[in-house]
Amino acid sequence: MRASRLLSILILLQMRGRLSAVALAEEFEVSVRTIYRDVDQLSAAGVPIYAERGRTGGFQLHDGYRTKLTGFTAQEADALLLSGVGAAAQDLGLGPDLAAAQLKLLASLPPESGASAERVSARFHLDPINWYTRADASDVLKPLAAAVWKERRVRVRYESWKAVVERTLDPLGLVLKGGIWYLVANVKGAPRTYRVSNIQSLDTLEADFTRPRRFNLARYWRDWSKDFEARLLKERAIIEVSPAGRRLLRDTNAAAHEALTMKSEPCKPDGWVRAEVPIESIDLARRQLLSLGAEVKVLEPQALRAAITEEARAVAAHYRRNIK
Repeated sequence: MRASRLLSILILLQMRGRLSAVALAEEFEVSVRTIYRDVDQLSAAGVPIYAERGRTGGFQLHDGYRTKLTGFTAQEADALLLSGVGAAAQDLGLGPDLAAAQLKLLASLPPESGASAERVSARFHLDPINWYTRADASDVLKPLAAAVWKERRVRVRYESWKAVVERTLDPLGLVLKGGIWYLVANVKGAPRTYRVSNIQSLDTLEADFTRPRRFNLARYWRDWSKDFEARLLKERAIIEVSPAGRRLLRDTNAAAHEALTMKSEPCKPDGWVRAEVPIESIDLARRQLLSLGAEVKVLEPQALRAAITEEARAVAAHYRRNIK
């Protein structure tokens, strides 16, 4: 584990330049003291690494030093070719580059490793988009990706929940979630999240921006999405659901299905269970739970019971009028 971390520290310093002990500790989820010990180990092994003191200081490799420790194991090559970024790379305008990189990777591996990696890419394909949906295509995605790569400021016209607004953004990264692209960008020094398909127009400006050294896209997205789900599913309902209803919830309401799986209690009739599940709103829960028909029964809140009752009466009245 430590040898792998030492190599990763070396490659990070080679790629990003100067990094503080705090930034490296956050990257590898270890203590700052551990990072100092790792740097001492690298230095003792002959790696030309030095430290700069001060607020903007950190560890850095001497100019011109490049590690030659770039060999892939067979498992690492397999993982790269199973990364599932083919469609995403096409969206970003990087499809030919990805294909060329995979060919170079295969050519650089020993014969037995290359054959293994080729078998993986031929036998496994990852498609992250749900059934009956399409990727969230947008004409601004490719120029937006170019701005992310080049660290160029952009001006966008964006359709928010309340109105169409104009914003000047520092694009930090792009995230593909369930077939939908999101932009993470700095606004007045703080990162924000924007759905790319809601960007009506985009202008890439001449101005560059300085990317925050300690910003980690994966960490930001993990924390932001967790907070977003908590804010979105802020209400609760108590329901009873049949085995068939639980199967339907698995595909239509993942949060409710997870709550049923983690904590539920049996109730009558046989096979039914009772549990408290998160809901976004009365109106949305009314539509979601009505799709289960008679396979679910809402006990609380009363407002949701009333909304479902009213909707069910309206549906029944509609069909009564049309029965001859």
